[in-house]
Amino acid sequence: MKNQKTISFAAAAALLFTGISAGGVIVQGAETQEAGTYAFISKSMDNPYNFAMAEGFQEVIEEAGGECVVNHPLNPYADDQITIIDSLISQHVDAIAIAANDETRLTESLNEAKAAGIQIITLDSDTDHSARTTFCNQADTELIAQTMMDAVYDISGGEGEYAILSTTTYATNQNAWLEAMQNLAASDDKYSSLTLVDIAYGEDKAEESSEKTQDLLEAHPDLKVICALTSSGITAAAKTISEAETSVKITGLGMPSELEAYIGTGEDAPCPYAYLWNPKDLGRLAASACLSLVSGEITGQAGESVEADSIEGSPFEITALPDDPEATEILLGSMTCFTPDNVSQWAEVF
Repeated sequence: MKNQKTISFAAAAALLFTGISAGGVIVQGAETQEAGTYAFISKSMDNPYNFAMAEGFQEVIEEAGGECVVNHPLNPYADDQITIIDSLISQHVDAIAIAANDETRLTESLNEAKAAGIQIITLDSDTDHSARTTFCNQADTELIAQTMMDAVYDISGGEGEYAILSTTTYATNQNAWLEAMQNLAASDDKYSSLTLVDIAYGEDKAEESSEKTQDLLEAHPDLKVICALTSSGITAAAKTISEAETSVKITGLGMPSELEAYIGTGEDAPCPYAYLWNPKDLGRLAASACLSLVSGEITGQAGESVEADSIEGSPFEITALPDDPEATEILLGSMTCFTPDNVSQWAEVF
């Protein structure tokens, strides 16, 4: 395990800002263009997870001799990302990697970018398949759903009320995970004694996620577990629960560096354990895919593979989507469970 320093909002703010876009920040990388110019667009700037992805992306691009432009919109909305895409088209970048805030509303702008000769890939959260070449997927949707439901089952003792905390109502990836969880709960008798009482949306912002958590605690006195499908939300929820007089526990998807203070075994510890993939590796995979597309090494078709030497498991195969054989994805892999025994070690990584 590499000992890498986790990038934080404060650290990102200390970097060289070259402009403001859609109320967010643009972080300009090294001024080298031998391998082209590559843009990264996150969902928003209010989530350390996005900075971790950006760090991995920028690392690979600059090591390859390229120029990297990292864009963090102020808000997790499609309009903010569309403004950034339009600006990048005028800058004639070679490739854009975007974590989509909406499945359909980005299509027109991304197709305009493609028409301008820009390679488009998505990562973390997909868009309409026609608007991108391939999708760097962090983990299988069914695996995430199964893992989340099993965590709720385990922590609740297999029965009782639980709630889900997500990001926005139009977040492609969270909506897919949420739907898969609901389908699994409805089809598997194992979960028949569990009752989903509420779904809250924290807009991928810490303050709103905290408020939504407090609302859940007040509205559902018999609540046992909150499952957070958002790395920003789970940290805010854990803090809120730790400050409340409640036996409710939190689990879900979160960064170990953000959750280290909240994961534990005691009654006062709000989070028994949580899960996540390495967001830095997801950024590295996206950067490697962009470099390979721009160089012509791959076209994004099923059967090809992406070399990503800095990630364990390389090369990564490009595969067709089961529900759309004409579209492809590149799967990063499995998740890690962060427990009281290993969270401090993983907190040094991301």
